[in-house]
Amino acid sequence: MSLIKSISGIRGTIGGVPGDGLDPLSVVRFTAAYATFILQNSQRTDQRAKIVVGRDARISGAMVDKLVSATLMGMGLDVINIGLATTPTTEIAVTSEHASGGIIITASHNPKHWNALKLLNAHGEFLNDEQGKQVLKIAEDESFIFADVEHLGTQINIPDYAMRHVQQVLALPLVNAQAIKDMHLTVAIDCVNSVGGIALPLLLHELGVENIVELNTTPDGHFAHNPEPLPQNLTEIAGRMRQGGIDVGFVVDPDVDRLAIICENGDMFGEEYTLVATAQYVLSHTPGNTVSNMSSTRALADITSTFNGCHYSSAPVGEVNVVAEMKRSGAVIGGEGNGGVIYPALHYGRDALVGIALFLSLMAEKQQKPSLIRASLPDYHISKNRIDLTEGIDVDALLTAVKGIYKMYHVDDRDGVKIEFQQGWVHLRKSNTEPIIRVYSEAQTEEQADKFAQAIIAEIKRIANIK
Repeated sequence: MSLIKSISGIRGTIGGVPGDGLDPLSVVRFTAAYATFILQNSQRTDQRAKIVVGRDARISGAMVDKLVSATLMGMGLDVINIGLATTPTTEIAVTSEHASGGIIITASHNPKHWNALKLLNAHGEFLNDEQGKQVLKIAEDESFIFADVEHLGTQINIPDYAMRHVQQVLALPLVNAQAIKDMHLTVAIDCVNSVGGIALPLLLHELGVENIVELNTTPDGHFAHNPEPLPQNLTEIAGRMRQGGIDVGFVVDPDVDRLAIICENGDMFGEEYTLVATAQYVLSHTPGNTVSNMSSTRALADITSTFNGCHYSSAPVGEVNVVAEMKRSGAVIGGEGNGGVIYPALHYGRDALVGIALFLSLMAEKQQKPSLIRASLPDYHISKNRIDLTEGIDVDALLTAVKGIYKMYHVDDRDGVKIEFQQGWVHLRKSNTEPIIRVYSEAQTEEQADKFAQAIIAEIKRIANIK
């Protein structure tokens, strides 16, 4: 069993003895801590603070939902429960309902025996580092006070937020529903039997897509395959598309904030290129700045530079960091290379629904299938590796030593160590939960990307005297 506490929330496996997983006691304790944080920081004086609660379809979701909602009411907060909902839908609901925050019950791409609480502020965005640490401190100290019987919170249920979300996507000026309808597309979707099975068909129907090939769209939490939308997990939909007759495929993770695209021939479009393609479309209509995290492909910077006056900047890994940089730079689009598209014209959160709508609008504008769109983009390859370390090794000292060795190159140490070479880059990040260093590298060929990674790995093993 496992329980992981971080500034973004609490995540763990269901079951086990108290404190050994995401057990009911841990859910109540952490929810009460978050409620205390909200009460201490809420600016509302006109009425009781409200919290939006939404969940993905994993098996434990209903149980955790009841614990979270009851605890919030026990703390004197009102609950707006939107039931089965995507992460971006819950984020939108926070601002639409003028709530003081939100809790998303989802373990994202983790397997079905995991669940988590993700915490939002009044803007429908994830808590920042300082705020997250406040919640952790309150939970550790158990410094919360439950409301007396006269001040208990209440709950209302609003089950139609998926349609509200879809309607906001369709209202975006760059979403061309009529052009999409006129293409008479056949679209395949794989929703891994979670809330995407509710949201994606709804979106596609509203966009005028009449022919939808649905795979794993029953929102019962029995994931049909590993829920992370990586190529090795997408063999079913890829095989179906190789049979022909389908124009594009879309795959989402259980909470629908990551989007993978499958080309009409069954080839992977590439998770890294979900953002790149949608950004190119957005920039062609509304020029501006772009942002992605430090481990994302260089292709976004290349695309951005082709538009006059547009600039790319990077941020440390993590949605909250990307959003902060997007606000600072006034970016018109941004996100992460895991298929996460953040489009501020709708909201500051990774959103697969807006990614799908923008990509289909791009297809309609270019009158091209995904394979041709992908071929028109800068071509890079990312290699992902790891170094397993023994307990007691000073990872920070290792990274500092690597910085010194490669000081003749541009080195960015905002989030681990990223070394920029002319032909690519290598990004080293230490894990916060286990003794490993993640090694991401990129170049124009797989061979060169692997070569960059192996050179750095050899240096680290030499420094740390690892055999």
